[in-house]
Amino acid sequence: MKSQLKAGAILSYVLLFLNSAISLIYTPIMLSLLGQSEYGLYSLATSAAGYVSVLNFGLGNALIRYIAKYKALEDEQNCSKLYGMFFIMYIVLGFLALIIGTILTLNADVVFSSSLTPVELFKLKVIMGIMVVNLSIGIGLGMFSVIILAHERFIFQKIIVIFTSLLNPLIMLPLLMMGYGSITMTIVTTSITVITIIINIFYCYKKLNIKVSFISVEKKLFKEVIIFSSFIFLNLVIGQLYWSTDQVLLGIYSGTIAVSIYAIGASFTGYFSGFSSAISNVFLAKVSRMVTKEATNDEISNLFIKIGRIQYIIIAFALSGFIVFGKEFIQLWVGAEYSQSYLIALIILIPMLVSLIQSMGGIILQAKNMQGFKTVINLFMAILNVILTIYFIEFWGVIGCAIATGFSFTLGNIIIMNIYYWRKIKLNIYRFWINMLSMSLPITLSIIYGWMINPLILASNWLVLIIKIISFSIIYLSITWISSMNSYEKSLLLNPIKKLYRKKIPRNHYI
Repeated sequence: MKSQLKAGAILSYVLLFLNSAISLIYTPIMLSLLGQSEYGLYSLATSAAGYVSVLNFGLGNALIRYIAKYKALEDEQNCSKLYGMFFIMYIVLGFLALIIGTILTLNADVVFSSSLTPVELFKLKVIMGIMVVNLSIGIGLGMFSVIILAHERFIFQKIIVIFTSLLNPLIMLPLLMMGYGSITMTIVTTSITVITIIINIFYCYKKLNIKVSFISVEKKLFKEVIIFSSFIFLNLVIGQLYWSTDQVLLGIYSGTIAVSIYAIGASFTGYFSGFSSAISNVFLAKVSRMVTKEATNDEISNLFIKIGRIQYIIIAFALSGFIVFGKEFIQLWVGAEYSQSYLIALIILIPMLVSLIQSMGGIILQAKNMQGFKTVINLFMAILNVILTIYFIEFWGVIGCAIATGFSFTLGNIIIMNIYYWRKIKLNIYRFWINMLSMSLPITLSIIYGWMINPLILASNWLVLIIKIISFSIIYLSITWISSMNSYEKSLLLNPIKKLYRKKIPRNHYI
């Protein structure tokens, strides 16, 4: 399973870089073919329909937790009953998502009629309707992808995601060039979702040999799952309030062009979150086993710091590069009309850095079934974010949305949660921050270097920008290697290179 963990993390980063490369090529073409207004409409529909996605009720993490528990106890009989109970729950939630999503879709004109034209309202309803069907199917049959993750088959799971990531633009680009628009994009996405679900079902029954039992569902277990998932469900609602409500409010007050500008800026938060979750997500099952076997606070703290250091190296590298080159990148990528997207991204990403390098904290809370406090705090911060957003839009427009989100994030996820991790969960937050501060020299020196050198040669094309990014990366990585990385972190980079070198040179070469 160690090889699956390592391969899962590596493939997660392969997927991140692949998605980044696809986005780099696909997004500007899509924007030019769709137009700023229709892209804003598509983003608005995604945000509005996205509220339905919370109806998976956080069952995925609950299922992973209890599968890990029964696997640790080698209890296959109760594991089969668990599958049956979750299957029924997923199906019920899928139908509920379809009903609620349909109601939201039919009433979209009530919410957006003041800022959208009749043609835009019609398209919005069609796109939302298809998205609701897509989300409902994904929720109703979502159990099987979670089972694969719970069995730590990360290689298969990541390969499927990589395949679908490639398939979407390969199908869509020709269709966009033929004149099809956002409605067709939604249909293609839904079709790929169905194909992926079929593959996952086949893998679970044929390769994992799961058995689903619908008898003797324990009421105590059902109650535990509901309580556990309720907190995750609230976190999903909070996530929608944080990341989707801004675009919905912009759609109500400012129109589709403002939505498109904000969507481009906010899209970078997804990439940075991916850098963090690519590592932490594969550890949920492991941490659950540690908790089941009563690991000490020091052991859990060590894992928290160990993963946080790796995340900091990667995310700080990406963030420092974005601070220096982000404005030029956005102008070359999608055009000068999206220049505000750079400031939007920075206002959100800088406070997000702390939350991202502490993402293992959320995993530990889930494993300990102690996520209630974080949920309550995030709920209050999400409500605060909505209130501030409505107020700030009037004064600063799209920038106001970002300021509200960044402020709420800083108060809740940085200040309050660090106190909670330290006082209640007994994580060694002092040692965590000593580690992070000792690793902050590279990002500081690199940003200073970038700010001094970058204005001397403005990037008028991609080649100049790439050369500047490469030179910046060499400086950053060299300083990090010398001043920040420990022997374990260096081995993570060197070992794959050594293995590759050994494969290329046969043993008899040295004889």
